Amino acid sequence: MATKTDFKKYTVEDLHKEIADKREALRAFRFGEAGSRTRNVREGRNHRKDIARMLTELNARKLVTSKKSA
Repeated sequence: MATKTDFKKYTVEDLHKEIADKREALRAFRFGEAGSRTRNVREGRNHRKDIARMLTELNARKLVTSKKSA
């Protein structure tokens, strides 16, 4: 799992790509393990938190660019 500071190094395109990858991994975790017991139950929570961190970083960057142009 990455920390918040790791996402500051990413470009906007990389963040969008990582968000899509994490969402796909979360979907696979939810539906792929539907009938069986999973070994790592925290995996879904970690994916959700990473997605939220990346979206927060994107929104922070959007706010900074909007304030500069205003």
